[in-house]
Amino acid sequence: MTVIVRALSPELPGDAAGFAAVRRACVPAMLATPESVAFDRAHAHPDSGYRQLIAEADGEIIGTAQVGLSYDSPEPGQGYANVYVHPDRVGAGAGTLLLRTAEEYLAGEGTTTVYSWVMDGPTNLAFAARRGYRASRSAHFLRLDLAHGTLPDLQEPPAGVELVSGSVFADDARPLFDLDAETVADEPGDIAAEFTDYEHWLAETWHHPLVSRELTTVALVEGRPAAFSLARADGAGRYASGMTGTARAHRGKGLAKLAKNDSLHRAREAGCTEAFTGNDAGNEPMLAINKWFGYEICGTEVRHVRDLG
Repeated sequence: MTVIVRALSPELPGDAAGFAAVRRACVPAMLATPESVAFDRAHAHPDSGYRQLIAEADGEIIGTAQVGLSYDSPEPGQGYANVYVHPDRVGAGAGTLLLRTAEEYLAGEGTTTVYSWVMDGPTNLAFAARRGYRASRSAHFLRLDLAHGTLPDLQEPPAGVELVSGSVFADDARPLFDLDAETVADEPGDIAAEFTDYEHWLAETWHHPLVSRELTTVALVEGRPAAFSLARADGAGRYASGMTGTARAHRGKGLAKLAKNDSLHRAREAGCTEAFTGNDAGNEPMLAINKWFGYEICGTEVRHVRDLG
């Protein structure tokens, strides 16, 4: 069996479908469809250097890599390479070829530090360690059974708070962008991020094919967004929380919990059967909220880092 690595080709319809299939097999909690894979490539920021690589064995796509530059970080020289190989095709050398190709590309773009998410398991962790990657923070994937589980009852918002669907902001999402930028800036992580480009946020996030404005819930205080739970759905019964956060001035009031509960109820009523979310292992407040909803950890990734050169 000969394995080759190449860039995903938008001219080959099977590439996006194969890329999505590998991602679903490796990380079921991360929604992926052929349309979302194609969208991510087409709408990547010009400064991101975003590349989608595939490993192919005798015409079958058996591995993928998402590679790019951390252009939105205030610290230059940082990049990432997230490599996934189909569980049934591990051991064929696809992961090694994907990572080598990704690192060579990033080095050519001036990257000095590469970050990579690695699934928490002895084989994956040993693979990363052999290639000079050091383990950093970890993050959990969580799953909630919407079809058979029990959601907390919907609660009446406190005085002055109104819960609305994200579709209210269909024509002007600037207030949501400002709130998202504030929450992302405070999110735990190895790489700091700053959202400053509203037009790109519209293209990359708000208009993403997986984002459901109808299932998204926003908590308004005096008519302005104070907390939100951004919803994603793949049209096949799977729902995921893209981001849940609260403005600094309104934290500690339970608004994120209100918004997420409302969004989950919307999702169940729309026919979604399972919900996924992800949390940094050190984000105790959100882990506590998700435990309250009934989420259970279904997987863990460990962030790794390597200095190039």
